[in-house]
Amino acid sequence: MSLGNQLDTLYRQVIMDHYKNPRNRGELEGDSLKVNMNNPTCGDRIQLQMQVNDGKIEDAKFVGEGCSISLSSASMMTQAVKGRPVEEALQMSEIFSKMMLGEEYDEGHFDLGDIEALQGVAKFPARIKCATLAWKAMEKGLEEEDEAE
Repeated sequence: MSLGNQLDTLYRQVIMDHYKNPRNRGELEGDSLKVNMNNPTCGDRIQLQMQVNDGKIEDAKFVGEGCSISLSSASMMTQAVKGRPVEEALQMSEIFSKMMLGEEYDEGHFDLGDIEALQGVAKFPARIKCATLAWKAMEKGLEEEDEAE
């Protein structure tokens, strides 16, 4: 098996692990920022909840329905942004968008970890919206939070 095929297999396994065993699935207790988004082309829908205090995402959870790509991406995203300053979470989202568009990106000081398993989605333009749904929900929620302050 070539290295490329080995990586594809590993990436599929990582995506399926997040799909079957999603991290941060559920609802937050108490006051939280809620964002509902859906992808009308395939029926994916997500409600992202975040607790943001003093410019930091203290917690993030999601509920929703969708394909393995959208739900595993939501799992990975919530894991990646929890405990991070809002500014860093938005930078990660920008890096992820570039990855999805097949553009050059610099991870900078971020370790994308499992998120890199989604880079193959860039080869399937119809699936990019699935992968970016949770990230777009985070951006929208943080923008609305910023405007409300």
